[in-house]
Amino acid sequence: MHAAVAPGAVPPPNPVLRLTQAVRLALLSLALAHPLGAMAQTPAKTTASKDEKTLPTVKVTADKPVETEAKETYQAVTSTIGKGKQALRDIPQSVTVVTEKLIDDRSLDTLKDVLHVTSGVTFLAAEGGEEDIRLRGFSLQQTGDILVDGMRDPAIYERDTFNYDRLEVMRGSASMLFGRGSTGGVVNQVSKQAFMLDQHEIDVTYGSHQFGRVEADLNFVTGAASALRLTGVKNQAENNGAGSSVDKEGMAANYRYGIGERDEFQLGLYYLKNRNGINYGLPWLKPDADNTGNTLVDKDPSAYYGVDSDYSNSDVSHGTVTHIHRFGGGRELKTSFRAGKYERDQRASAVRFAGATSQPNGQAVLGSNISDSTVLTRGSNNKVMDYDTQVLQSDFSGKFTWFGLKNEVLAGVDANHEEKTTFSLLGTFNKSTTTLGDTDGTSGVNEGGRAAVRSAEFETLSAGTYFQDMLQVAEHWKLLGGLRWDYMGGQYFTYNTTTGAPTADRSRHDQLLSKRFGVLYQPTPEASFHLSYGTSFNTAGDTYQYDVRGSNTDPEKSRNIEIGSKLDLFGGNLSTRFALFHSTKYNERNTDADTVNADNYVLSGERYAKGFETDIAGRITPNWETFFSYTWIPVAKVREGALTGSEPVGTRPGLIPKHQASLWTTYKIGADWRVGAGATGRTKMYPQLVNSFQVDGYVAYDAMLEYQVTRELGLKLNANNLTNKLYADNVYRGHYIPGKGRNFQLTASYKF
Repeated sequence: MHAAVAPGAVPPPNPVLRLTQAVRLALLSLALAHPLGAMAQTPAKTTASKDEKTLPTVKVTADKPVETEAKETYQAVTSTIGKGKQALRDIPQSVTVVTEKLIDDRSLDTLKDVLHVTSGVTFLAAEGGEEDIRLRGFSLQQTGDILVDGMRDPAIYERDTFNYDRLEVMRGSASMLFGRGSTGGVVNQVSKQAFMLDQHEIDVTYGSHQFGRVEADLNFVTGAASALRLTGVKNQAENNGAGSSVDKEGMAANYRYGIGERDEFQLGLYYLKNRNGINYGLPWLKPDADNTGNTLVDKDPSAYYGVDSDYSNSDVSHGTVTHIHRFGGGRELKTSFRAGKYERDQRASAVRFAGATSQPNGQAVLGSNISDSTVLTRGSNNKVMDYDTQVLQSDFSGKFTWFGLKNEVLAGVDANHEEKTTFSLLGTFNKSTTTLGDTDGTSGVNEGGRAAVRSAEFETLSAGTYFQDMLQVAEHWKLLGGLRWDYMGGQYFTYNTTTGAPTADRSRHDQLLSKRFGVLYQPTPEASFHLSYGTSFNTAGDTYQYDVRGSNTDPEKSRNIEIGSKLDLFGGNLSTRFALFHSTKYNERNTDADTVNADNYVLSGERYAKGFETDIAGRITPNWETFFSYTWIPVAKVREGALTGSEPVGTRPGLIPKHQASLWTTYKIGADWRVGAGATGRTKMYPQLVNSFQVDGYVAYDAMLEYQVTRELGLKLNANNLTNKLYADNVYRGHYIPGKGRNFQLTASYKF
């Protein structure tokens, strides 16, 4: 989708590049060799003699496919985010699970929509995509904190929920499990898997702003132990309620062979094409000359001030091959290989108030003189990039009795090869001004040449290995300990966009240990209490680049201390989670004028956040179901200086509200009707890098009405942001992107 790279000199050979070429072949060889090796270890079939008695093969299957549980309840009792399938009560760390049923009931179409219903999550108004999501006030890194089925997924595209079985959010440091990143936590998108039941569903939705969406979820049993699941989506809208048009389509396939048997094989394919619009947001409005506080421009959230030619395009495709070998006794080895290709082409307009001389009244724009005639300028904010990745990951989980004590072991290895190429656009971008009264976008852009020319390349090879053991030391007590070693080697080039000649060549190699410890007290099957400690690290290459100082600076480090509980109520039908946490980044990159030099950063910065969280999910009665998520962070502070331009020492960092919550509840009336209602909101918070004003808090209300027409056909009406509340959702120091305004959606679901 991009123009050819401009010709020019190529960088000299480098050991990292030569190594990664070899790794590509090695990754593929290992991925293919593992299943073949497992097959080779299977005893050959022998012919029994006449005198021998051969028992018939017995296959054990569950009464209900596990893969359908997320469709039926808001409550989750197990998770795969901790590597291997574990009971949530056995994970000594906070985990929030949003099931497919909750996603469907609230009509959530994107990853950001789903994260809105989990508290403690805020969004930076970055340059499109999903590059800067905050959890507990710490950034989820682009390169490692958002996962698909436990494997890294680059944050350079807008994700859709059509293939979600559930979304899992692990809070706090998690580098022991996943490697670099993971300061605030990780987000795992769990894909739908084939299961042993013929079951199909088609959903058709029509709503405000000419919103149209069709989803298909088809599951076919293809053999005695094999099944195929196909999912797909087509979605178009003139406006998503926050100023962006929608035009996307996707499909996914999952084939499983040997389901529940000693050796199981899976093949997964995924494709998503986005051709969406992009609303880059509006500038903050200064109320008057004597007030330094800022507020929002009083316009409908769906207003759009970019040009018609702005867009946010992305193409994502990846394939995953998985082999699971079950040893018996609950022990299994799961090995997956994934190859993915990601392309992004974004043209956006940063909207700002024109200067005083360009305004009709000749004055700077204030709340007291703003009008529909106020003039707005539109900048050119473009991003064009390609990203390719190959991932090999192998995880073992099993239970053992050693020295008379019960042990639950997790161990694994992984290797990642990533390449990212960034392009610059050549040409002249002359975008006309517009006025505040023109809310539909206009033409008037002369882009000149649109050639995409290579400007930078980043290539990295990372590998890690970990071991964790949960030891039952007494009837109700368990101890957990884990250790992981990581290696990351990266190479970064920049290029002259005219000649193609390299202008910079920077590299870095890091090795680091990550730790995880925990204590669990489980006095009853319904109660589990934990105390945990974990570490994480961020490398200078987490943003796919090295600046001069970063290439000479060691990784930043973080830790998370947490005490919490998981309690099941009402006969196990309702799960609750409570946690007190203290998260600290304690050697942040620093450009303090007294200590820094031109060659490297100083790792002396420190910031922390401490607070309380709770989740409640499940059924209060057979007809009454609820999901509640709440985070309270009373204390967050920059303790020591960090990068130039960051928050001052002693201040509260941006994007950390003191209170944030989401509530959703439904009640079944009779056999055919169900009603639902909920609210999502937060209190005030500072924007990123700004302490002169706070962004106002908000509460947005939603509702749902569902009617089961027949056993196969159901109708559901969703009303979102009922009061059409105007609020800043994605926030930055110079601008904001509003949350979605009031919208209605009617969905017809047909199951067969």
